[in-house]
Amino acid sequence: MIPVRDSSIDETAARLRAAMVDELRASDNGIATEAVAASVATVPRHLFAPGESLEAAYAANKALVIKRDQNGRAISSLSATHIQAVMLEQAEIEPGMRILEVGSGGYNAALIQELVGDRGSVTSVDIDQEIVVRARACLDKAGYGHVEVVVADAEAGVAERSPYDRIIVTAGAYDLPPAWLDQLSDRGRIVVPLRIRGLTRSIAFDRISTDGKASLISRGYRLCGFVPMQGVGSRREQVVPLTDDAALRVDDGLWDYDVEALRQALDSPRLERWSGAPFDLPDELELFLVTNVSQAAMLHVDDKLVKSGQFAPSTARGVPTLIDNGSFAYRTKRANEKTGGFESGVFAHGPDAEGVAEQYIELLRRWARDHRRRSAARIQYFPKESDMPAQFVGLIPKRHGAVEVTWP
Repeated sequence: MIPVRDSSIDETAARLRAAMVDELRASDNGIATEAVAASVATVPRHLFAPGESLEAAYAANKALVIKRDQNGRAISSLSATHIQAVMLEQAEIEPGMRILEVGSGGYNAALIQELVGDRGSVTSVDIDQEIVVRARACLDKAGYGHVEVVVADAEAGVAERSPYDRIIVTAGAYDLPPAWLDQLSDRGRIVVPLRIRGLTRSIAFDRISTDGKASLISRGYRLCGFVPMQGVGSRREQVVPLTDDAALRVDDGLWDYDVEALRQALDSPRLERWSGAPFDLPDELELFLVTNVSQAAMLHVDDKLVKSGQFAPSTARGVPTLIDNGSFAYRTKRANEKTGGFESGVFAHGPDAEGVAEQYIELLRRWARDHRRRSAARIQYFPKESDMPAQFVGLIPKRHGAVEVTWP
């Protein structure tokens, strides 16, 4: 379609690009279709990563930071090709479609342009003028001048080029703005890295209509990680410090924890309980846990406490934690050949360690018995103007609506 000529200096890039495609095609969760394979094989990723080595540009699982804020945090990045391919497979883009990309870097927009072809259109929007200028320059250099790049707050979408058959979001979103649903075609799909109680999943949502009221229903989801969205739609997690070395991260609404009691619980003896259930598919298990606990938070503990043996390794990166007044419990694992390699278990602290441990153990057993598979959850998004389901533990209020997570 769009010719990309490799000069002599680009011969290495062409070889590395072909190897990256082979790696992603061999992955259990990577490239699945010929269309996405051809797109990734065609677009010269290194032209969107100036200053990076060819090896870095074509590392299938390596994200490249484009811009950091004054505190050194990444605010724009060139996502790993692996997750970009996964999201494109989720989107199921067809030739001739109209696509809105939220979050510009240039490379992903070029991949999309390859998929929609000459009859389709791609609009990429970003709030950062510097990122838009960079994306425009990279797209032009790579031969993708037809991609439209717009400076705007993505909360409002880009109405003048709607409706869109697909909206693909490449920044971590706390919520889905009404404009996205309004600008989506009747049979459109949104692929979005949505934050759900501290976890982010790339969810493919299809638009559906019931009694004339639109909502979104999931067609699958995948583990992912993205820099957070900026602008009106941004929202940071709340950090609840317990000590200098331990904190809770809370995503939704107000928290009402007895912090002093939890600090005391941290210093109390640890209770261990084991479920007898196998431990695997941790990303699926964690989504089940945070959507089946009424007071869920992510416990983060400093590495030195993990290395000292006081806390399980799961706490170093954050682990779903059940909190009940001044007691808490979280997930761990141990080797157990009888359960297929590892067994899930619980560490609990506080005056009611037995009670919270038992609650958590029951959740681990229920997941292993009934939901231990990929994409077991059904996720639906209800805008505020739609008929909301009754309140239950898996209904997660958002700014513009609510996310309902059920486990059929």
